[in-house]
Amino acid sequence: MSLFLIVALPFLGALLPGVMNAAGRTAVAGVTFMVTLMALVGLLTNLPAVLAGDLVTARIDWMPLLGLNMTLMLDGLGFFFACLILGIGLLIITYGRFYLAREDNMGEFFTYLLLFQGAMVGIVLSDNILLLLIFWELTSLSSFLLIGYWKHLPEGRQGARMALTVTGMGGLAMIGGMMILGQIVGSYDLSVILQNRDLIQADPLYLPALILILLGCFTKSAQFPFHFWLPHAMAAPTPVSAYLHSATMVKAGIFLMARMWPVLSGTPEWFVIVTTAGLITMVLGAVIALFKHDLKALLAFSTVSHLGLITMLLGTGTAFGAMAAMFHILNHATFKAALFMSAGIIDHETHTRDIRRLGGLRHLMPITFGIATIAALSMAGIPLLNGFLSKEMMLEEAEHTVLFNSPLLVPVLATIGSLFSAAYCFRLIGHTFLGPKRDDYPAHPHDPPVGMWGPPALLAVLVVLIGVAPFLAEPFIKIVTAAVLGEAAEVPDAHFKIWHGLVPALYMSIIAVVGGLLMLAIFNPALRLWDAAPRPEAKTIFDAIIAAAVSLSRKIIAPLHDGAFSRNAAIMAVTVVAVGYHAWATGTVAPATRELQPANFIQIAGWLMLVAATLGLVFLHRNRLLSLILIGIVGLMVSVGFVVFSAPDLAMTQLTVEVVTIILLLLALNFLPNRTPIESSALRRTSDTVISVVVGLAAMGLSYHYLLRDTIAPSISEYHLANSYKGGGGTNVVNVILVDFRGFDTYGEIIVLGIAALLIYALTETLLSGPVRARLLNRKPDQPRAGDMHPMMMVVMTRVIMPVVLMVAFYIFWRGHNEPGGGFIAGLVASIAVVMQYMASGFSWTSARVRYPYHGVIGAGVLIAGLTGIGSWFFGRPFLTSDFTYVRIPPFEKFELATAALFDLGVFLAVVGAVMLSLESFSRLARRAHVDDPDHPMDIDPSREDDELKAEAQ
Repeated sequence: MSLFLIVALPFLGALLPGVMNAAGRTAVAGVTFMVTLMALVGLLTNLPAVLAGDLVTARIDWMPLLGLNMTLMLDGLGFFFACLILGIGLLIITYGRFYLAREDNMGEFFTYLLLFQGAMVGIVLSDNILLLLIFWELTSLSSFLLIGYWKHLPEGRQGARMALTVTGMGGLAMIGGMMILGQIVGSYDLSVILQNRDLIQADPLYLPALILILLGCFTKSAQFPFHFWLPHAMAAPTPVSAYLHSATMVKAGIFLMARMWPVLSGTPEWFVIVTTAGLITMVLGAVIALFKHDLKALLAFSTVSHLGLITMLLGTGTAFGAMAAMFHILNHATFKAALFMSAGIIDHETHTRDIRRLGGLRHLMPITFGIATIAALSMAGIPLLNGFLSKEMMLEEAEHTVLFNSPLLVPVLATIGSLFSAAYCFRLIGHTFLGPKRDDYPAHPHDPPVGMWGPPALLAVLVVLIGVAPFLAEPFIKIVTAAVLGEAAEVPDAHFKIWHGLVPALYMSIIAVVGGLLMLAIFNPALRLWDAAPRPEAKTIFDAIIAAAVSLSRKIIAPLHDGAFSRNAAIMAVTVVAVGYHAWATGTVAPATRELQPANFIQIAGWLMLVAATLGLVFLHRNRLLSLILIGIVGLMVSVGFVVFSAPDLAMTQLTVEVVTIILLLLALNFLPNRTPIESSALRRTSDTVISVVVGLAAMGLSYHYLLRDTIAPSISEYHLANSYKGGGGTNVVNVILVDFRGFDTYGEIIVLGIAALLIYALTETLLSGPVRARLLNRKPDQPRAGDMHPMMMVVMTRVIMPVVLMVAFYIFWRGHNEPGGGFIAGLVASIAVVMQYMASGFSWTSARVRYPYHGVIGAGVLIAGLTGIGSWFFGRPFLTSDFTYVRIPPFEKFELATAALFDLGVFLAVVGAVMLSLESFSRLARRAHVDDPDHPMDIDPSREDDELKAEAQ
């Protein structure tokens, strides 16, 4: 299966759970399960290539000059993580179906889960670092939704915000580091970057890039000092905790460190930073976990500790350390997901996660006891379970690691971390399941249905299977390790065995297990000492930092960004003029290369009208209606200017835009006072006048200077003129630019236009649903209104004109590729035809005859334009690449068919929909309570009056 399809399946599937919500909980979980299963099966179709050591790739060149290419790759490392994401995802979906309560919106939950799943798969399969960064931030956003899924819980909302803040800030830092790597290598493709180890490490920007990338990794994987967010994310539902914090989100940082290992590791900077952070996190997380009473909090800090263990192994920079890290990632995913799901079962059945209120559950929940005990003993590093094997490898690597010139520092801290890890595992088993039954459980506990204990039981089987037969996992882990090491090192020849002899790692492991039992024996006095000891609270520090940042921001923003547009515009204008003058005064000015063209009387008269209208607007702008008329004159003269300079497309666009905007502004003026009040002082108006004159003169001088001289670089217009026909199939260069050369800009513009219209509609809805509605309905006009608001003459005229205008719009649309016109102008002309009907017969009568909602017209336009662009991908061409051909259908002459016409159709529909939705919104605001909606197209109709008289006579 294509890598693109594997990544796309979860995103496409995210559309289904919400739709299936009405079909029931099982249907929602079932469709989510099938989507994930399809992605996993598609991934497994590439297993033979991965086992053979091949690199599976997929590539779509989007913007090659900018390095923005959609490139994916699948090697052993990517396959390993994708299997964890999708495989454990299947178990979590099954578990979540039975865990969530009936009042929980399961469609919303699984939608968020699939979005997160797709983002994670995208991270591990990305070959382009810019694409990876997009998926990286998507994981932060989707995890925010998952962690805050229970919106009614304040701790859930706070945990989601904290996770998003920490991981989001780390992501921003990582963007900088990745961009530096791309600049050093000259490519943003990971496959290229990973082949330039020496070039990267020799560059002076290596250390800044390393620090920035590690900030992203450490924040995502909860490494010290960013470890505090993960425990607060435990407010999420247990399926989220089991998925995000065992096999997926928190492993993203680990994955990236492993992915970048060939080019970033092996330096003193990498060794000191990564190893130190990992060691501190490992020990600190284990110590805190021991004294947590909440089961999920204990498991959260244990996750922090084990992530520190893996980070420390990657930091050593050795091939054996990397292999041990990959093995522990597999083992940790199995036992930790099983433990989280077991904690969820306990919470679900007893209605508490407080260890102090538990105990004796082995008698009441034997299945859960067996699963949790196996997983916890594996986490403690007990032989014949998979956790023992990777812990032994970790201790072996620690025993050979020298940090800060001390051969004992790493082994001692690793042993201490393992000791506390064993202690909290023994506490989890002993204080939760052992001991006598209690009679004060919040609810009567019992084992849940198989749908809840089945998934963790399957993981427990894997824990035992790998523990007693590690040779089953060895070949695959070595393939993964080979992908991590790349060309930087060879895969170690070590074998995965239960017994390695009487080696130092074994003694360290015995010390850890025995010490853990002793720590459990003295837990109560140790707890009293822990509670009495002063220590900083990470959450308090975080909250204080956020509060200080918000306070500082407000102090800076309040005086600078007070909402005064004139002030901000004045600052910007003065700055631009000052910088421009400095460049002019200190630079050199080339001599003029062009001569002024003579102006005839008509041109001078038009220029004088433009100046007069502009000056009139300055002096008479307080009269809003007169200002609108003067603005129309200015727009009209600009259109005439475009005609003079042989730009008919621009002239037509300007003219139609003026007509539409004048009508919309006239509707808006209906809600404003006739005059604008004087709000600024005379001194302020004087200073604004001076600034305006200076800026205007500067702009005029720059334009005059520019028009008299040739450009420094060749104009791109020559390229457009030369390639308009042979590249875009049209002789109208302006239209070809809009729909082909710069079609992506046009696509963005129609989206913005549609969004603007939808915002106007949303504001209208808000006004009409609030207290303002009564004021709007009860307002009275300040001047008498005409008795014949919809005159017969205007109605008849607009009905006659409408088909003519629509025919003109049709003609302008089809001629646009080769003659002045196009979808944008045609859309404006068609809008004018419909606007005339509203003007003639009123809003109520006209809107009652509209068959299609204008929202849908906008959406159809954007969709058609987008699908036209996507269609080019199927032919191996970049987005929005147009194609054309000539056909002959007798008896007609040969004519052109171009895909650009479909794109132009999308532009046409988006423009019509946006204009009409805006008009409809203003018209709804214009309704008044004491004015009845007309039932007829015209107020006075002689034929209707005759019919009424005849009816009365009868």
